[in-house]
Amino acid sequence: METGLRKKLTTIAKIAISAILIYFIFTKVDFKQVLDIIKGTKPEYLLLAISFFIVSKIIASIRLNLYFHELGIKLTQKSNLELYLLGMFYNLFLPGGIGGDAYKGYLIKRNFEIDTKKVVSVLVLDRLSGLLLLFIYACILALFLKSSWFDKFHIPIIVLGLLSIVVFWYLNKRFFSFVIPVFWRSFALSAIVQLAQLISVLFILRSLAIQTSEIAYLFIFLISSIVSVLPLTIGGIGSREVTFYYGATLLALEENTSIGISMVFFLITAFVSLAGIVYHFKKIKLKTISQ
Repeated sequence: METGLRKKLTTIAKIAISAILIYFIFTKVDFKQVLDIIKGTKPEYLLLAISFFIVSKIIASIRLNLYFHELGIKLTQKSNLELYLLGMFYNLFLPGGIGGDAYKGYLIKRNFEIDTKKVVSVLVLDRLSGLLLLFIYACILALFLKSSWFDKFHIPIIVLGLLSIVVFWYLNKRFFSFVIPVFWRSFALSAIVQLAQLISVLFILRSLAIQTSEIAYLFIFLISSIVSVLPLTIGGIGSREVTFYYGATLLALEENTSIGISMVFFLITAFVSLAGIVYHFKKIKLKTISQ
């Protein structure tokens, strides 16, 4: 099948899946009540949530630049942040075009003489490093959940959390030895990135006047973030809401409130990602530290 046609069909499929999932969710919850919950947001806490989300993305861009520097691509942090913002914009707002990660790889390859496999590798590792910490934080929060079901699995959860670090380190050592020197620095930055996002969600809870079951909502957020990475929907739209809905059902939380949290987080993501539109129209000049 022709590449262009395949991309179009993939995009149509993602849009359809997102639409179906969103429709499904709003047949299960009271949409008016969800809107009322969102309308009641306290702006001061919402601003704090946005601030910590922005911090998380700045640190995530630093993590990616750490990998680039290990490849000998000494991008300035300003250039790297511009590239990162553009990638966020493409991932969310231009699903039919080239993906954000793919475009970052394309620009790096076009401007620097570097092996394509290594560029792809660091972009994938950057994503996986973030996913690893989402999983680890989810394991930690699972130990504090007030749930008879999770109480039975404390030891397996601890083992899985520790094992995930060992496995990820081994995979880096075995297949991506050229970036192993920055493994622990990348791990630490990922920990800060996901912690900043957890704090952002905590302020979303505060903005919605939610002061009970905070650990449960944070746990669902982490699981939804892992699910939203799966390339089945547009920017995780639909898959995140479905995870929030069923997570709320499993943990005996209020479904409408849960969907409200999900939607506020999406709106914050969209708001920040929209900043990347500047670099869609303005050509990015990738500058290195030596320049």
